[in-house]
Amino acid sequence: MRPPRDVNKNRRTFLKSAGAAAMAPWIIPASALGADGATPPSDRISLGLIGVGMVGQGHLRGFLHANDAQVVAVCDVDRWRRENAQATTEQAYADRRTSGTYHGCAAYNDLRELLARDDIDAVFIGTGDRWHALATVLAAKAGKDIYVEKPVSLTIAEARTMVGVVRRYDRVCQSGLQQRSTREFRLACQLVRDGALGKIETVYVNGPGTNWEVNLPAEPVPDSLDWDLWLGPAPWRPFNHRFIHLGPPRNVVPWDFCRDFGGGNLTSGTVHAFDVVQWGLDMDGSGPIEVIPPAAGIYPDLTFKYPNGVPLHVVPGRLDPNRHTIPQGWDASTPLQVFGALFVGERGWIHVGREGYLQSFPAEVIKDYPSDYERRIAGESHHRNWFDAIRTRNRPACDIAVGCQSTIVSHLGGIAYWTGRALKWDPANDQFLDDDEANRMRSRAMREPWRL
Repeated sequence: MRPPRDVNKNRRTFLKSAGAAAMAPWIIPASALGADGATPPSDRISLGLIGVGMVGQGHLRGFLHANDAQVVAVCDVDRWRRENAQATTEQAYADRRTSGTYHGCAAYNDLRELLARDDIDAVFIGTGDRWHALATVLAAKAGKDIYVEKPVSLTIAEARTMVGVVRRYDRVCQSGLQQRSTREFRLACQLVRDGALGKIETVYVNGPGTNWEVNLPAEPVPDSLDWDLWLGPAPWRPFNHRFIHLGPPRNVVPWDFCRDFGGGNLTSGTVHAFDVVQWGLDMDGSGPIEVIPPAAGIYPDLTFKYPNGVPLHVVPGRLDPNRHTIPQGWDASTPLQVFGALFVGERGWIHVGREGYLQSFPAEVIKDYPSDYERRIAGESHHRNWFDAIRTRNRPACDIAVGCQSTIVSHLGGIAYWTGRALKWDPANDQFLDDDEANRMRSRAMREPWRL
């Protein structure tokens, strides 16, 4: 097993040896020595970004504001995106230099070239779902620490493999479920776990919907795109512009309507809400034991049942008095927070969402919540938590094992939709009980030559 690499060792050694020749009259900027609050280069975490579409560009902007990290490489199979990310990075660093120029960010088409660099400490993986597991495994084996976007995997089997490899190579791996690093979600889940609502009776989240088989006509592959590498381990299918918006991205996951590439809304969005539920119900090491789609005729919405008997309902938008039990004190016109959750207990409810959203009934349940809460981008705190974990070698706020458990919940929902029947799930052994078809859906073959 490769031991954890000191993120500063190689560069410190170089700087010390260079210092022996310091008799020459060099003028070293104060920022390079750590003055003015800047982190000296020897202590900065060097970063590579793999996938710089809409989500990746957002993360890039966040990383460029970190004074203790340095983006040294970007990778994307779309020429415009990688060149734009490279230019954005170099311009940002040039703006901070007295010379006004900077040329220190490499751009790659193939992630394997980026991962082969010994001077990169950590990588952000913002590719489509089909690449998440493979890119994480390759990065761990290359000795890199990892931030992998949600959903962490395309399948249940991939999730388990990712955890095993990350542990084997002793890597720090943050899952991109950033609500673990924001105050409103931390407080809401702590209150639920501490019994502020008494026994939890029901949980609601917003965001049902998966995807189905599609067959789009072939179109010419643009010269600016490496289509074969874009597909990666996914089954081969001809290029169609609906799978990827070349150049400036127009939305986050244009391809997730195709089952070869994702799991629809359950994995691309609702996974955030599932992560909150797993956290609030203290189920990070386990999960639901039953999943029931609407087609089963038992509940009007996709429903999960947890070992403690708590049902989780995935509803479209709002609670409907004709379909749902309306909690005391709840206004049925209130939309359920996207990516958030409504925990209903015997003594009231807590409704939590992004950017400081936190409400309760009775209001006293969250009386200590600061009214002057300053909204901030969740990703910034999540990046900081990842950087801190890289330095301390502690596990981050949403360690890969935690992210995998929450992602598996979204996969269970998709499989229930696709089979159209209620399924019993054994979270300890990652298998469905007495359902061979559902069990086959836990994994998918990878296209040659890719293998985990």
